[in-house]
Amino acid sequence: MRSLILSFLLLWTAGCKATTPDCKCFPGDSCWPSGDEWDHLNSTVGGRLVATVPLGSPCHNPNFDAQECERLQSEWLYSSIHTESSSSMMAPLFANQSCDPFQPRDKPCTLGNYVRYAVNATSAENVAATLNFAKEKNIRFVIRNTGHDYLGRSTGAGSLSVWTHYLKGTEVIDWKDDHYQGNALKVGAGVQGFEALAAAHAENLVVVTGECPSVGLAGGYTQGGGHSALSTSFGLAADNTLEFEVVTADGELVKASRSENSDLYWALSGGGTGNYGVVISATVRAHPEAQVSGAKFLVTAPEGRPELIYKAIDAFHAALPKIVDSGVMIIYFFSDSFLQIPALTAYDKTEAEVKQILQPLADSLSDLGIKFEPNFTHFPSYYEHYDHYWDPLPAGNIQVGTQLFGGRLLPRSKLKDFYPTARKLAEMGVIYIGVGLNVSRFGVNDANSVLPQWRDSIVQVSLTLPWDNEAPWEEMLATQKRMTEEIQPIIEAATPGAGAYINEADFQQKDWQETFYGVNYDNLLNIKKKYDPGHLFYSTVAVGSEAWSIANDGRMCWSQS
Repeated sequence: MRSLILSFLLLWTAGCKATTPDCKCFPGDSCWPSGDEWDHLNSTVGGRLVATVPLGSPCHNPNFDAQECERLQSEWLYSSIHTESSSSMMAPLFANQSCDPFQPRDKPCTLGNYVRYAVNATSAENVAATLNFAKEKNIRFVIRNTGHDYLGRSTGAGSLSVWTHYLKGTEVIDWKDDHYQGNALKVGAGVQGFEALAAAHAENLVVVTGECPSVGLAGGYTQGGGHSALSTSFGLAADNTLEFEVVTADGELVKASRSENSDLYWALSGGGTGNYGVVISATVRAHPEAQVSGAKFLVTAPEGRPELIYKAIDAFHAALPKIVDSGVMIIYFFSDSFLQIPALTAYDKTEAEVKQILQPLADSLSDLGIKFEPNFTHFPSYYEHYDHYWDPLPAGNIQVGTQLFGGRLLPRSKLKDFYPTARKLAEMGVIYIGVGLNVSRFGVNDANSVLPQWRDSIVQVSLTLPWDNEAPWEEMLATQKRMTEEIQPIIEAATPGAGAYINEADFQQKDWQETFYGVNYDNLLNIKKKYDPGHLFYSTVAVGSEAWSIANDGRMCWSQS
């Protein structure tokens, strides 16, 4: 193993330039820590330092292993294989084809944009030691939990990462303060959605988690806002936060709530991830378990009348306000050939009630001559409903690394006029993913830093183009450029000022400060400066990140005077 690691180090350091005072220290620079210094850090964190060997290395010479490579290829599009790695990225664009299992065997396997080292943290002390080392050695610092990230925020060339995945532990507690009294669930930063749901269900409770069960609860999901199948009932994940335990840039462990370090709490509750401190745990509201009904269906145009799919989409959008206002969250996809609803969630409702909610849509589709044949379900608990629609747990059925993303919030006021835009996007080959919900009654009185436009929106839109692991790199870069320069502007023109959900958006968003943070940006920047005056924390399109530039080789330099 040591020789394998050494081969990656040699490839990585070859050709590196000397650093400048305004740049982070980079592998190959004279300032880069010696082997003894890395050994000392490893000793400090109890032997938990991991030198990165890319997950895909068995698919490349000189370490080719046909059987292991075949296994990697078969599992690569599902999250579990990546969540158990300290470095692997689910969004292939940010791996730069450095060492994935689909590239030719004789292509050199390099570290590329992977983190250089990671500390497998199991305590706040591990986190503080990692922070202090990165600060002392002037090394780029990265926070990683599962690697679920479309914006490349949990990786970085030449960086040291704190890997929070094994900060596990759940506890149901009674919470009481001036803002909330009731059940709560405390989760370690590494607790994933399926674990949080199981812990809550054991106490006849539910918590707001992501639709993908392997997404971590306390990290970028909640810190970026976090939509859920329960959001119409209980709000976004950030609307449910009560307290964080955080290691700040100075290595101190602090609590952040609405009564203690309230500004830090506000920033962590929707103001972006990996940027204000390292979250060790989060305490969130827990709600009563209840019966849940659901539905799924697929709509296609009648043979010989393909244009009717656009009328079906328009009919769905016309019905959507009453659907979500009845207490439903609904996920839907469409393209130029289909409209699909893979999951409708109706918390504390019967199957009969769901049928009634969908009847206006059924009538509209019938008037168009389109078949509507939904499959209805009813379960005695949300946990069973979730397991049915997003099984198999723990990984779930959502593939990763198959798409390039753009995104937008769709205001309720713009929905009735959205038909031309929807059709244009579909005709351009976009797969549109919509999350229909109503979170207007949550986050009142600036309780958190969630983008305010969420409250007026009826759909969180993801626009996707396919990623091909075997296509030439230049072709995939061109596809991403097409998303940024051709597709994204179309939905933006139809939704002026609407903003976007930072966790499911275009990482090259041109006006990202306004789009992702809106009126909260200046306040968030002041909080960032207060808790991170030395600019230790950085992630793509995070508050204050415009002060840094990243070179083609990954070198990170201060660019703001």
